[in-house]
Amino acid sequence: MKHLLSATLDGLDAKPVDVEATFTKGLPAFGIVGLGSASIQESKERVKSALLTGGFSFPPLKITVNLSPSDLQKSGSHMDLAIALVIALQNESVEMEDLFVFGELGLDGALKETRSIFPILLSLKNQGLVTRAMVPKASLEKLSLIPGISYIGVENLTEAIAVCKKEAEPTLGDAAPIPGERLEIAGETFYTLRDYPEDFAEVKGQEVAKRAALIAAAGMHNLLMEGSPGCGKSMIAKRIRHILPPMRLEEILQATQYALLGDEEPSFEPRRPWRAPHHSASKPSIFGGGTSRARIGEVALANGGILFFDEFPHFQKSVLEALREPLQDHRVLISRVNAKVEYTTRFMFVAAQNPCPCGNLLSTVHPCRCSDLEIRRYKSRLSDPLLDRIEIYVQMQESDPHDRPSVDSASMHAQVIEAFAKQMERGQKSPNGKLDEKGIETFCRLSPEADTILLKAVQNFGLSHRAVANVKKVARTVADLEGADTIEKSHLLEALSFRRR
Repeated sequence: MKHLLSATLDGLDAKPVDVEATFTKGLPAFGIVGLGSASIQESKERVKSALLTGGFSFPPLKITVNLSPSDLQKSGSHMDLAIALVIALQNESVEMEDLFVFGELGLDGALKETRSIFPILLSLKNQGLVTRAMVPKASLEKLSLIPGISYIGVENLTEAIAVCKKEAEPTLGDAAPIPGERLEIAGETFYTLRDYPEDFAEVKGQEVAKRAALIAAAGMHNLLMEGSPGCGKSMIAKRIRHILPPMRLEEILQATQYALLGDEEPSFEPRRPWRAPHHSASKPSIFGGGTSRARIGEVALANGGILFFDEFPHFQKSVLEALREPLQDHRVLISRVNAKVEYTTRFMFVAAQNPCPCGNLLSTVHPCRCSDLEIRRYKSRLSDPLLDRIEIYVQMQESDPHDRPSVDSASMHAQVIEAFAKQMERGQKSPNGKLDEKGIETFCRLSPEADTILLKAVQNFGLSHRAVANVKKVARTVADLEGADTIEKSHLLEALSFRRR
């Protein structure tokens, strides 16, 4: 009996699958057991055709392929190659104990690339379960981005059999270069793109909002912009993505993994994700869900990047209240009868809203048509616990025909990278906006004068413990942008000025 290793996705994590085959006396038949999905059951015809095309003759025996563990639901056409090899090599003495095999077979035996191979191999690598893998040659360039795995690339079933028999030299994978610029910061390698398809140079006026956007980007802080329609809220939000801090290779790979799980085509670029669901989006689409198996949602797809809510108060109340846990704990757990999946949600939350239903409450030109009751109802859709998790609040200025551009994205991005470098050189593993309680205590050190002002602010404004922590984190980012080692009075005052009143 011959064994080979493959794997299947169980939620977010990959689980190894032992593929084994037996040839027994009986009526000639070919069956696959072990809770295989329809795509695996259909692989019988693909495997048969590929083997016959390659010159393999089926013996007049009953062939049974087992996918172990048998109580794990398995899916995906990437197991075709493993099933074909255990049959073709049944009587051969080959050593493949630690080799994972992936690939979908065409009817002519050609190997095809599948979207599921990358997230499976990345998960196996993170669990320390894989060191060697045989994959389609077409997948080598992308898969070689995952470090620590030796790849064997094959074009068809015949070549795979020859490589296993050591009758042919395998094609080994070389790591593909990451696009963009490579930066060495605090002994770590980061990647970034200095490419600005949407530039802050196109934003006229709104100096306070642009300063808030710079601080938010430098520390990955949550940001809420309020202003009249057409003042530039969405325009600024879309440009923040291009000035965000550099990414580690692990972050690029995880973003790619999540994109593939969300049935999207990844770019493998060091550009942080951007997700902007419509306010009519359902709760499962935002947080993930499903009946038979849990699927990834927008909060997970935004991990490491930006989740943007335009028309913030118009989202469903259940969505707004459920957003509190991902913002605070940076994770979301999807529990279903058939599956429990936990996703990382370390994203930067950006929201935009009008000051009232008609949008003209803050306008000096257009009269507001809303009653006091309508304004109160509109404001009450956002609870204080939710708003308390947003560190930076900015009230947009009304547009003026005399406004002119003042800063471009290139200069803002350079400031963000410098501030981010200071954070990493201090020994932080995450930006200021994602520091936990211990990190705030360690890295957000206040001068005596700043400490006195913060105590007065707590007494005068009744700041909660979370609000104090948020002020410290924002002040730490302001200090980083100014190149200061300690949070001074001016840094703290600017951070307090961005508190929601």
